[in-house]
Amino acid sequence: MSPEDRNVAILRNAYQTWHDTKAGSVDCWLGFIADELNFGSLAQGRPDSLAFTCTRNTREGVASYLCELTRDWEMIDYVVDHHVAQGDRVVAIGRTSWRNRSTGKVADSPKCDVWRFNAEGQAIEFFEYYDTAALIDATRPSPLSA
Repeated sequence: MSPEDRNVAILRNAYQTWHDTKAGSVDCWLGFIADELNFGSLAQGRPDSLAFTCTRNTREGVASYLCELTRDWEMIDYVVDHHVAQGDRVVAIGRTSWRNRSTGKVADSPKCDVWRFNAEGQAIEFFEYYDTAALIDATRPSPLSA
C-alpha cells in the first residue's frame, strides 16, 4: 500500500467513525495525530462562542478542541464524499451539519479538510474550511417575535 493509500484509509476510517458515533469518539482522531502538529480552523478562534476554533499545536490541544466542540455543538451529519491525495497531503471534501446546544440553531455547510502526514502515517498538519457565516449565525439567538 502506498503512503497516499494508507493516509486515505486512515482518514476514511476516522471520518466514518466520527459520523457513525455522531462525534462520540474523539479517539478516532487522537489515535493518528502526532504529539505536535499545526491544527487550524477557518474561524480562527473568534472571541465569542467560537473561541474553541483557535489554532492548536499539540495532541492535547486537539483533544481540547474536540471536547469544546462537542460540548457546544451536537452533530447532525458529517459526510465525506471525496478524498484527494497527493504526496503527503489528503483533502477530504464533504458536508456537515451541527446544532448549537445553546440556541438550537443548525449550521449546515460544505466542508473541506486539508491534512498532511509524516512518513509514519501521523497527521502533522490540519486545516478546516467551512461556511463561517452559517456557524456564526447558529451561535446567535433568534430575535424575539413581536
